[in-house]
Amino acid sequence: MANGGPVEHGYPHLDTVRAAITALYKRLSHDTVQTFSASVAPADVAFCDTDDLYLGAQRVAREIVRHFRLPDARLIVSFREMAHAANVELTAGPEYFVELNDRFRTHREDIGAALAHEVTHVYLHRLDLVFPTTAENEILTDTVATYLGAGWLLLDAYREDGVSSQKLGYLTPEEFGYVLAKRALLFHEDPSVWFTSPQAYTAYTKGLSRARRDEQQPPLVGAGWAGRRRYAHDRRHASDGGRPAATYAFTPGPAGQLRVSFPCPTCHQLIRVPVRGRVRARCGLCQTVLECDT
Repeated sequence: MANGGPVEHGYPHLDTVRAAITALYKRLSHDTVQTFSASVAPADVAFCDTDDLYLGAQRVAREIVRHFRLPDARLIVSFREMAHAANVELTAGPEYFVELNDRFRTHREDIGAALAHEVTHVYLHRLDLVFPTTAENEILTDTVATYLGAGWLLLDAYREDGVSSQKLGYLTPEEFGYVLAKRALLFHEDPSVWFTSPQAYTAYTKGLSRARRDEQQPPLVGAGWAGRRRYAHDRRHASDGGRPAATYAFTPGPAGQLRVSFPCPTCHQLIRVPVRGRVRARCGLCQTVLECDT
């Protein structure tokens, strides 16, 4: 939790974020991801200053538990002085003890954001979806929370001005915006109307621009002129053993026919198609239909 200190920006964790989206689809399936088409509603996690601190925190926790379809999970929320924003004990359940930083006693509008991250930990624990290191697991947690409709709260908790700053979670603001934009493009959602933080809105627009670039890489037909020209050059020299581009690679296929592999712009699973002009491909993982010009 950045509190008054510098906030990291940019996309330093982008490879892990994309791997997390792929892992989520592999663990849940396309059909299950589609059941999360509705995000957590702002009204359901609103927290007024007149609300009782503990009863309000329990109410918000129940809403996020309900969003993740964990009907038998019960969160017991408490507050204490600590370095991190929150912590959860990942036991066998059904009760999970969540501790929130004491600062949330007076920053109640961000309790939903902190709980979104901790409930996602519980959700991933029950899915047995885990990455090799603690740092990667935190990136996985923020990514899944955002992609499944609760993490917009974490981005909205980001505030920064000339004298102070606040950010929850382990993704940068722009990475939160990127994952949120991937979700918005998938479900035709506009989360920008929910933001109370102008800095969150700016980060979302930057992330949206980056997410749209995923759909504009060759051999996809949405690629721009420069990308198409570079792709044509690389295709001509593929048999010469030229270096693969950052987003696609050519390999020999059956009977010597050239094939190109590239990441799905939705789930980042690797797709391979023959090089033979216009091709329509369906991602076997997320079921996205892709128009390609190979």
